[in-house]
Amino acid sequence: MFTGIVQGIARIARLADRPGLRSFTLQLPPGFDDELALGASVAVDGVCLTVTARPAPGLADFDVMQQSLALTTLGRLAEGGRVNVERAARDGAEIGGHPLSGHVDFMATVAEVRRPENNHVLRLAVPAPWMRYVFAKGYIAVNGASLTVAEAGRERDGSGWFEVWLIPETLRMTTFVDKAVGDAVHIEIERSTQVFVDTVRDAVAERLGPLTAAVEALLAERGLTLDELARPPARLPPR
Repeated sequence: MFTGIVQGIARIARLADRPGLRSFTLQLPPGFDDELALGASVAVDGVCLTVTARPAPGLADFDVMQQSLALTTLGRLAEGGRVNVERAARDGAEIGGHPLSGHVDFMATVAEVRRPENNHVLRLAVPAPWMRYVFAKGYIAVNGASLTVAEAGRERDGSGWFEVWLIPETLRMTTFVDKAVGDAVHIEIERSTQVFVDTVRDAVAERLGPLTAAVEALLAERGLTLDELARPPARLPPR
């Protein structure tokens, strides 16, 4: 498990392709590798990877299977690239963000970058049907960083967008300052939100049965969807 609090930026020192997988050697941030053992889990841009070798102090090797390379941006990285890293949470660790599994659900695309004073805003385009799990003021993980959704917009086909606002400290500790329009990022949705939404949708569909399509059409005429009915209870304001 991870907390979504990125602990630093690593650089890709070496890449090596072998049949069915790619091996990464990461130059880790200072102090990050203290007591980092073989077999330890590290979130790399939000993807849970396993340490396979320690070639030298400050370096760690990771193997990524072909399936993971196809479903994430890890297959697009080059030597010298930068990635967010976080070590697995220890028992009793403070959860400064929200619990993450390190399993990427989908990739979103940077649709817009704005830079108001002392802030940095990313608008991310979300493919269908994942927008059903994204709500304003809810939690979401972007490249392994636990963030609060500031605004969100939905389309009838299940796609949409959301925005995150990044303070200078977040920019200092992550690679978000590098992101430009068109770049892909990893998204892990918050699991309790997914469970709540799916449970409500299943319950509504079970109760309505054959009337589900008619109700969805009626809601659509009013600019609403079943996903809006499945909105989780409001959380406390973001910290």
